[in-house]
Amino acid sequence: MGFSMVGSFGHHVFVRNSSHRTVKFGSFRGKKLINYNVTIPKFKTCPGRALLCKREFVDSEERSSPDEVRKEIEQCYELIHRLGRGVVYLGSSRMGPDHPHYLKSFELGGEIARLLDCTTWSGAGPGLMDAVTKGAMQAGRPVGGFKIGKEAGEWTASNFHPYLPLETYLTCRFFSARKHGLVDCAVRNDSCDRTAVVALPGGVGTLDEMFEILALIQLERIGSELPVPFLVMNYDSFYKKLLDFLGDCEDWGTVAKDEVASLWKICDSNSEALSYLAEFYDLSSIDKRVHEVNLKSTHGIVS
Repeated sequence: MGFSMVGSFGHHVFVRNSSHRTVKFGSFRGKKLINYNVTIPKFKTCPGRALLCKREFVDSEERSSPDEVRKEIEQCYELIHRLGRGVVYLGSSRMGPDHPHYLKSFELGGEIARLLDCTTWSGAGPGLMDAVTKGAMQAGRPVGGFKIGKEAGEWTASNFHPYLPLETYLTCRFFSARKHGLVDCAVRNDSCDRTAVVALPGGVGTLDEMFEILALIQLERIGSELPVPFLVMNYDSFYKKLLDFLGDCEDWGTVAKDEVASLWKICDSNSEALSYLAEFYDLSSIDKRVHEVNLKSTHGIVS
């Protein structure tokens, strides 16, 4: 008992019957369809394996059950519960220590960690993810991460992070689980939670994560009751053309006027980002009250 597979190449159509060795091609000439039959050797199957181009094999058994994905998502949640929610950084894995954006990201990671006094989260990869992680560690604040086996740049040969303790990160097999983790660790469950999403310069992966979170905020899937600040670090006008494109979307009517601008904050410098977060969480007044309490405590007049 066989089944048919249908596909097309340009204006050609083919149908393959899996129980035979015949492929039928159809070519349109004007409005007339001319059929061709071609006999080919029968394919050999490899149980549990998928044959890809370049003769690469991928084990499909790990994706055979949704329980595997669910289990990994649960592990992400457990890690977040243990380390606490905080600031999620998205950014390039290719901008190394010799890149000017690396130093800016390193400084930002430390400054925000001290300002919000929370956990720093990232994809636990190289590049700018490494920069913010080291910045937060230098500030003496906790860090956590959701690593993926295949990351652009280095660290791809091992599932282990070069220096983070094993209990502070999770190496994910599934992108869906990793994305669940990166989103959930920025969600505020309490008004006392200080979290944020910070998009550093990056490529395709960074843009994917940025717009996924942006869409969740837009649709009020996250931040509907307790808003989560979303900062885009526009170092050296890195995102200028992206912002221009979104402006074109407004002109075409695919995005409402000022719709995207209301969902995130574009920051050209670290100081602008810090000022925005301090204002968002009203930290200047909190620091003032803490200072007043400390003064009263010093003079022994605290009730």
